[in-house]
Amino acid sequence: MAPDLQGLLKLLQLASPALPVGAYSYSEGLETLVHQGLIEPDAIVQWLDQELTCGLIRAEGVVVQRVHKAAQAEDWDVIAHDNQWLSALRDSEETRQQSWAMGRALVRLMLDLEPEVANQLEVMASPCNFAVAFARLAAHWQIPAQTTGLAYLHSWAANLITAAVKLVPLGQTQGQQMLLQLYPTLEAAVRDGATACLEEVALSNWGATLATMQHEAMYSRLFRS
Repeated sequence: MAPDLQGLLKLLQLASPALPVGAYSYSEGLETLVHQGLIEPDAIVQWLDQELTCGLIRAEGVVVQRVHKAAQAEDWDVIAHDNQWLSALRDSEETRQQSWAMGRALVRLMLDLEPEVANQLEVMASPCNFAVAFARLAAHWQIPAQTTGLAYLHSWAANLITAAVKLVPLGQTQGQQMLLQLYPTLEAAVRDGATACLEEVALSNWGATLATMQHEAMYSRLFRS
């Protein structure tokens, strides 16, 4: 069977750092931790691993696959519910605004790239979280749900490792080594997200939450969160 090259190209476009949603401008509390000396270079992979296991990104990974499946089934109530649930789950203003700002940017892009989905965007609720918009566009492009979830989590990890390279600083090769180390955790998170329900999502990321809350009070900063 010939590979779905068009689907692969669209997946690469959706997960690309060139996607104009401003992901590069956020560190999700990492800048605070580095500034306060609370995280060493060799602990960054462990921090990312913990976030994928019990942090907010785990919940986003679950929602991505749920929304993808709901979009294929045209179950708009599930999409609206999961979007509101994800907004309510965020316990810092900076992470909430980050997700909403990136979501708005992707929704605007969707209207330009795929105007036929315009009538469906209203049911996703406003403001729309980035994970929800990401999954909706991937479903429209008929990218498989698990592949979409993996691309979303990989993009998140790559973005934060890029931030770490700038902040610590680290070498580019070290950054790529860190990303490779995260592959087993990324795969496990996607498999978990394929079957998990929202009631099973338990988070323990208060350290990252405090870091994002403290970030806005930093005197000088490179990132928005």
